[in-house]
Amino acid sequence: MAAFVYLSREVLSGFDNYKYSAIDSSPVSNYICHPFWNFCVKFVPLWIAPNVLTLTGFLLLLVNFIVMTYYDPHFYAGCRDHPEHPPIPNWVWLMGAINTFLAHTLDGIDGKQARRTKSSSPLGELFDHGLDSWATLFLPVAIFCIFGRGEHGVNVFRVFLCIMGIMVCFVVSHWEKYNTGVLFLPWSYDIGQLTMILVYLATYYGGHNLWKFQIPVLNISPAEGFELSLYVGFLFLTFPFTFYNIYRAYKDKTGKMLSISEGMRPLVSTFILFALLGLWIHMSSCEILDRQPRLFYWTTGTAFSHIACYLIIAQMSSTRCELINTSLLPLFTIVLLVSVLHLGTLEIYLLWFYCIYITLKHVTFGVCVVKEMCQHFKIQAFSLSKVNAKEINQKTK
Repeated sequence: MAAFVYLSREVLSGFDNYKYSAIDSSPVSNYICHPFWNFCVKFVPLWIAPNVLTLTGFLLLLVNFIVMTYYDPHFYAGCRDHPEHPPIPNWVWLMGAINTFLAHTLDGIDGKQARRTKSSSPLGELFDHGLDSWATLFLPVAIFCIFGRGEHGVNVFRVFLCIMGIMVCFVVSHWEKYNTGVLFLPWSYDIGQLTMILVYLATYYGGHNLWKFQIPVLNISPAEGFELSLYVGFLFLTFPFTFYNIYRAYKDKTGKMLSISEGMRPLVSTFILFALLGLWIHMSSCEILDRQPRLFYWTTGTAFSHIACYLIIAQMSSTRCELINTSLLPLFTIVLLVSVLHLGTLEIYLLWFYCIYITLKHVTFGVCVVKEMCQHFKIQAFSLSKVNAKEINQKTK
């Protein structure tokens, strides 16, 4: 039995009736990525469980984050105006390109592997999207690592806004499904991943100084250009389609027909999280974000993923989404203390406390939920059932 019980009988019953419903209209996905993934999945041994592919892809992105944190903890390695910080070795960018390419490919073929091995289950989708919610942190942080925070770069707060924007795009796509019953896959995901790979490779061949210039006409740096492209993606490739799809579902009565208050419930915890973190940055007496940017970003990404996973569970099981996630209570207390007291460097210890707390809480939650679903569906998370294994053996003979 799991150490903690997170899934009620109602939620598990909802998973019993769950059917995957998604629409991917992205030309990049349909004409480039999917044909390539259909080719690649043929080389994956049939005995490998899909969740192994999903987890491996996430771990590759985590390796990128850890290595870049080691070489550039405060984002000064890419700055020419901070020569006391040596640049990140070029091999790191090649590693980043390879790991991102493999992670994107593994994320694309895990579902195809599930269908090949007849092992599709709600656990696979939850596991995939749950890790994707955590991975929203990695792309903007890696890009910022390339550009740095100095000359031709952007400051740590603007990167924080970009991180929040990407996370909002993720959560509204699942909020959309919570209201419509259909997951409309965003166009920006595959475009962003492929762009990231190209930027990594260009940096590997040209070094971080490659990006120290102003873009003609626009008169902005490449870092600011990337920042601008994110906002354009948010405003024109994500939000309009989301709101239109929800409007159409209500107009045609094909959605879940929730009231406005019920339909908005899934967004409350996420926006409270961002409001609290933004208030902490604003009220900090020691400039917490400037002094510990990576730690603050990691904490933001983990807290967001924890909240997003509850939404994913609710929309997949067709149950009511929680209003306030309990993980926000310690953060609220910390921000309240920061707002009324001059804590100075004590804030760094509080940030470490909340970071460790939310990371352990999220990992424990993830492990327990996976165990509960495995027990309910009588499956293994990282190996195929004996029935599937027997069918696979017959195929391979």
